[in-house]
Formats: sequence, C-alpha cells, structure tokens
Amino acid sequence: MPQIARYIITFIFFLLLTCAQNAGAQTSPWAGIDKTQVRLISSVSALGDQKTITLGLHFKMQKNWKVYWRSPGDAGYPPEIDWKDNPNIAHADIRWPLPERFVVLGLETVGYKDEVVYPLHLTLKSSQNPLDINTHVRFLTCADICIPVEVDLALSVPTGPAQASEHARLINKFESQVPTKNSTFGVNLSSAVLYTHENGKEGTLRLKLSSPTSFKAPDLLVEGPVELAFFKPIIKLSEDHQQALIDVPLDGLQFLEKPITDQNFTLTFSDQQTAFELISKVKTTQTSVPVETGFFSAAQETIAALPLFVVLAMAVLGGLILNLMPCVLPVLSLKVLGLVSHGGGNPMTVRLSFLASSAGIIFSFWVLAGALIALKISGASIGWGIQFQQPLFLITLSLIVILFACNMWGLFEIHLPSWLSDVGERSSHVHGLGGHFLTGAFATLLATPCSAPFLGTAVGFALSQGPLEILLVFSALGIGLALPYLLIATFPRLATMLPKSGQWMITLRKTLGLALLLTSMWLLSVLWAQVGLNAVLVLATLMSGIICVLAFKTRLKSLTAPLMLALFVAALAVPSFAQKEDIDQTQAEKLWVPFDLPTITKQVEKGNVVFVDVTAEWCITCQVNKNLVLYQGDAFKTLSQPGVIAMKADWTNPDETIASYLASFKRYAIPFNAVYGPAAPNGIVLPELLSEEDVLEAISKARG
Repeated sequence: MPQIARYIITFIFFLLLTCAQNAGAQTSPWAGIDKTQVRLISSVSALGDQKTITLGLHFKMQKNWKVYWRSPGDAGYPPEIDWKDNPNIAHADIRWPLPERFVVLGLETVGYKDEVVYPLHLTLKSSQNPLDINTHVRFLTCADICIPVEVDLALSVPTGPAQASEHARLINKFESQVPTKNSTFGVNLSSAVLYTHENGKEGTLRLKLSSPTSFKAPDLLVEGPVELAFFKPIIKLSEDHQQALIDVPLDGLQFLEKPITDQNFTLTFSDQQTAFELISKVKTTQTSVPVETGFFSAAQETIAALPLFVVLAMAVLGGLILNLMPCVLPVLSLKVLGLVSHGGGNPMTVRLSFLASSAGIIFSFWVLAGALIALKISGASIGWGIQFQQPLFLITLSLIVILFACNMWGLFEIHLPSWLSDVGERSSHVHGLGGHFLTGAFATLLATPCSAPFLGTAVGFALSQGPLEILLVFSALGIGLALPYLLIATFPRLATMLPKSGQWMITLRKTLGLALLLTSMWLLSVLWAQVGLNAVLVLATLMSGIICVLAFKTRLKSLTAPLMLALFVAALAVPSFAQKEDIDQTQAEKLWVPFDLPTITKQVEKGNVVFVDVTAEWCITCQVNKNLVLYQGDAFKTLSQPGVIAMKADWTNPDETIASYLASFKRYAIPFNAVYGPAAPNGIVLPELLSEEDVLEAISKARG
C-alpha cells in the first residue's frame, strides 16, 4: 500500500509539473511598471505542424493610463518589438485593434486604455524546432505624465500537437477588433479630394462614402505622409444616413518633399462594430471647400427641411422678441426717451421719425446680410454676432455707449452734421430723421450678440443656404426688430398722447443713463475673456476718465478735446498690449540650448538662472506645457531674458545621461522641469502641469 501511494504521488507530481511547463509555455511573466504591465501570450500550447503561429502582446493598465496605436496622434509612440535574436522566426507582423481617441487640452492622441492585446502573426522557419522567443519591447505609457518603458520578454512554445491555449479566446477577442483590409460591408469610397488653403500650409481632405445601410456613428482615422498632421474629422450624414461627407483638417503641406498626388493615404473607417481600412490616393485642388447640399447634422437636417415661409415667420417673431433682450437695453433707453419726447407733438413728425428708425434697422440687417454673404463666398467662418469676437469692435462700442450715457446725464449734447439732421426736421439733438435712422442702426448693432426664441433656427437656416435665403431671412429679422417702431408709425397718437416734456423727463434721462452704463459694463465683461482682467481694468479707468473730462469740460475748456482724443486712442490701443503674442514655433525653438549637466553648475556660479526642460516629442503633457505656458506671455519673455538659460533635455530617444539625471531626483517619467540659480544651486522642481505663475515664481526664487 505504501508503494502504491508513492506511485500515485509521483504521478500527480508529474502531472502538475507538466501543467506548469505547459502554462509557462503559453505566457511570459508580466514585466513593466506598476502602472502598466505587459507580457507575451500564445494562442496554442504547442507548434503542431503549423508554419504560422499567433501570439499576443498583452497590456494591462491602471485607471487613466494608456498605450498607443500605430499612428499615435499629436504625441506618443506605439509599442516596438525587436525580433532579431529569434532564429526560428522568418517574419513577424503586428496587428492593431481599432483604437479610441483621447483629447487633452486640444491635443489629440489615439490608443488604448485598461487592457489591450496586439495580435502578433509569426511565420516560422520550421515547425520541427521549438519556438524560443527572447525579445526586447519598448513602449510608452501615459496619464498626466508619460513614462517610456523597455522590457525583455521570453516565451517558449514547444513542438508537439497543437491545442488552443487558455489565452486563445482573449487573443481572438482583440483580433476581431482589427479593421479588415478593404470594405466587406458594402461601404464605398466615391471620392477623395484635398482642398489646399491659400497659405499653402493647411488643407482639408474631403471624403465621400456611401453605404447600402444607414451609418450610425462613423469615424475616420487618416494616415499619410509623415510631414502632415491630421485632426479630428468633421462628419455630416445625408438625410437617409446612407451617405457620409467627411472633412479632415490637416497642416504641414509646406514640408512635403514629394507631390501629394504621388503618395498613399491609409484610411481606417469605423462605424460601431464595423471597421475596415483601405489605401487610396487623393486628387488636389486649390479652390475653397465647397458647401455640399444633402449632407447635414441631425439638427441641420430638421432646419433645412423647413419651408421658407415658416423660417421667415420665425425670423419676424425672433426679431420682435429681440426687443426684450438685455443686449438691446441701451437702444430701449433711446426708444423710451424718443417716445416720451413726442408727447403733445405733431403726429406726422412722430410717424416720420419712427419710420426713419425702422429704416435704420432694416438697412443695417441688409448690411449684415451682405457682409455674411461675402464672407461665406470667400470661405471664411460665419455666424451670428461674429463681430463681437473682435476686441476693437467691443471697445469702440463701449466708448459709444459711454458717450450716450454722458449725453443722457446732460454732460454734453450730440450735434449731428447738418446734412444728416436736416434730412427731415432741423434739430441740434438726436431727434432729426438722421438721428432716428442711426438709433435704428445702433439697435441692430447691439442686438447681434443676443439670442432669442426662433432666432437661432432662422439664422441657422439662412447661413446654411445661399445668398437669396440669407438676404430674405435677415430682412425678416429686421422687420421683426422694427415692429414696435412700425406700430407707433402706424398709430402716432400712441406717442402724442403722452405728457409733454418736463422735470419728470430729466429724471427719466438720468435713470436711462445708468442703464447705458450697465450695458457698457456688460460689454467689458465680454471683452474680459479676450484680453484679460488687467486690460479690462485699464479700459474701465480710461472710460471713467472720459466721464470725468466731460463732467469738468467747463473748467478744462480747450483741453477737453485733446484729452478726449488721447483717452480714445489709449482705449483702442489696449488690445495690442494686453493680448498674448502668438509665438512662432521656429522662433520659440531657438530659445533652447542642449542639456549639459556641467554647464548648469558653471552658469549658476556666474549668477545666471538655468531652466531645464526634460521633454520628448512623444510626451503630450510636455507639448501642452510648451504651447500653453512656456511659449506664451511673460513666461516666454522671462526665459528669453539675458541671464536666463533655457536648457532642453530631449528624451525622445533613449539617453542614459538624461535617465540618470531624472533618477537623481527620484523621477522616472516626464514632463520634468527644474530651475537652478544662485539661491537654488540644487534646483527647484516644478509640477508636471506647469502654470505661468509656477515658472515665474521658481525663476524669481532661484535668482534670490
């Protein structure tokens, strides 16, 4: 009995050992860092008589960490495998499952989170010899920081009958996510045209695809010449969702060494569970990207389907409701004042004045329509209220509103040119027909940043159509905004029945002046987002100065006009000083000197400050730091000053010196920035995500 027990134990041990060997043959040990681990796995337990075998490069990542696709986007690099020391491998091919997009502060990358298996298709020289793999893998893993990792992986697959391993299902899962070669789903690429922009640097690649079934949520990844950068596509679907119009913005055309028509583009198209790739050449043209009918987003489809008369009715109603919006508050003040000033007046004068205001409104909408038509024909971006994106326009409008407020308070009178005020009735105030016409134009100008019910639908329809539709819709908007004027022009007794002017009107004028002051403050708040708080405070001070000069004009006498002119010029000059300059990338790169550790000590001994930036082309956070902080405003100016040395440690490729430098700070990932100076000879380490305040404060401390 004891002898039998020994045999049984020996047999069980043999089985366990065999299973352990088989398990070992199917996978390599995990390697990497705690954030991201990688291993090799096999789909079979033995080679059998196969000439090919499928392995998997298996990654597991902690939350928010990722690895990259073959074309990583604005930063990053894909996994690389060195197969050199594997004599039984004739050829190795890595497959790429469909990735997802990641956007960080406007920079887009493409890759995988959580878990991914890159299928590896190996062609063997002989299935009679075991496959003993010893390979070196280099990959990049990123979250808020990026860490380049290099590991050695070993895997043995013995000879013998081939059976599916425990990892076969996992490999097959990701193999099924690899886009097929060419479309097997009936999707057809009907055209591919590259429209180059006038600057010769940028362009738009336009693709048209059709499908026998409806597209659901299509996406496209474009790969082409290495000189080009491709951005996220803009996709529009036809009404039946069986056609897709895809515009892919790109830049870098000026760097191409070969004609674009001689080069291939790889297009990876996906739509939910469907994915395929195809290789195509493109046609080129230097014309503007045409507006295609029949391709609209869901919202645009609904608007475009509306009958024109319905849209015009919406435009009239939207224009009418604009009268109640806060943007029109200053003009509402002038309306009220103009209305009460007609108390006890001549009905014919009332009718003419309100007709003049209506004409000013409608004429201004025609001017807006003409400007938008011209911009659309030229290929520029158009929209409702686009002038409010211009700081000079906002400042000018604020100054005009302040002047109106001062006029309401009685600080000065507005005297229009005689040719303008004599159009109707002669008046030294704003009550001539010319003044009423300008009041209507001013109402239109201030109404454009506002939105109201029905307005967005009408404007959206107009801007998606041709010149005639734009003109008709904007005319309807003008009629809607002018309706209160037209009502009083039709029934002038609504104004003449009001009490005659008196002390009550002076109080009303002062109250309405305060309303205008509030409007000016609102305009400055809009400007804040464009030029910053400091610039807005300067503008507020200058506008306060305008009010003070007008209030004390009797004492200042002849100095009033020069002071007003100086204040106006200073206000209009504020944006040129306040806005951050766009730094040319070529100019910015000249800022740096190569990293050299002994030089840091020498520069600090001379009393200089050294700013060290450890960066790499594949590090997306590094690019964000440069574009948003180091290449902007005061940070760039400070780094460009004499006595400040900007030193670049480029870790795009492996470099033991840089790796040792990082290790001296117990850092093994980038971005990494440190500042040295007389007061900080050992360096001040900055956060991974930089801010202008961090950089300036560290340089100041290092200087001592």
